[in-house]
Amino acid sequence: MNIDFTQWPNALDFAITICDTKGTILFMNDKSQQVFARWGGKELIGKNLFDCHSENSVRMIKEMIASGKSNTYTIEKKGIKKLIHQTPWYSNGKVAGMVEISIETPEGMPHRIR
Repeated sequence: MNIDFTQWPNALDFAITICDTKGTILFMNDKSQQVFARWGGKELIGKNLFDCHSENSVRMIKEMIASGKSNTYTIEKKGIKKLIHQTPWYSNGKVAGMVEISIETPEGMPHRIR
């Protein structure tokens, strides 16, 4: 089997968006580009995500980058529920930016205690 591991993010059915510490969007997988298509999709790469977020969201993102802490929550838009996980990514042991993973959750998603 010949697998191109550089393409795995585009084979996922959830959105991955990566920015640097200044908010510049560095990467969007195919699903992220689809999710944000009405705002430019792939053309958002290289743009600053702080320009399209509220003042409160920008503050929270900057705090996550500064502190190295993650943020996880759920949302619902137009009847679609999602789990959002935002977490810093590191280069040479220092926070280099943030990764956001957005996963659509199925209706009636089970919660298990193990």
